Formats: sequence, C-alpha cells, structure tokens
Amino acid sequence: MNDETRLQASLLALRLTVFLVMAMWTVDKFVNPGHAAGVFENFYFIPGLGAGAFLLIGLAEAALLLAFVAGVLKRFTYGAVLLLHAASTLSSFPRYIAPFEGPNLLFFAAWPMLAACLALYLLRDRDRLLAVA
Repeated sequence: MNDETRLQASLLALRLTVFLVMAMWTVDKFVNPGHAAGVFENFYFIPGLGAGAFLLIGLAEAALLLAFVAGVLKRFTYGAVLLLHAASTLSSFPRYIAPFEGPNLLFFAAWPMLAACLALYLLRDRDRLLAVA
C-alpha cells in the first residue's frame, strides 16, 4: 500500500467515524428532545427550545452530515462540522477544569475528534476515497 492509498484510507476512516459521532448527537434530537434541550440549556445557554425546534435543528444537522459523509461541498461541510464540534468542545470548558468529578473525564474524548475534524478540513482536497466531489 503506497502513501497516497494510506492517506486516502485514513481520511475516509476519519470522515466515517466523525460522521458516526455527530450522527448520534443528531439522532438524539429526534428520539430524546428533552435531553437535547438540557444540553442546549446547560452548555450553550439557550433555554426553552421545544421538540419542534429540535426537529428543525436535527433535520438541518442531518442534511449537513449526509453531505459531509458523502464528501460534497467539502469547504463548507467539513468547515461547518469543524465549527460545530469546536463549539461543542469549547462549551464544555468547565468540565475540563475538574476532570475527575462525575463523568467529566469523558469530555476529554472531544479533543482528538476536534483534531480529526481539523485534519479533515485541512486535507479536504486530498480526501477523495468514496467522496462524491
């Protein structure tokens, strides 16, 4: 396997696994809007969103993620996924200060994923394996 093939396989693996994580958070908005409301209130300081709002947010996220995993409009979709995950990671900042309280240690898993999102964005032109464009 040459360097280009290894790079292509690595970028595809990153794209698929970032999609998997983000898709689970998107599905959460449909199946458990109460949990999503708690996340928006506690981490983004946006209280009072109802199930209808999460349906719309979830649909927009799903469209973005499907385009992302297909490799469509990479500058936009990879960039949007990077920004969404960066906002999520940084909004959890208080959890990083007390890593051994409650489930806070789990929040550190966001950092390698953020690095994966950044790598995908920076190498988007090289990510061609199973990509539409």
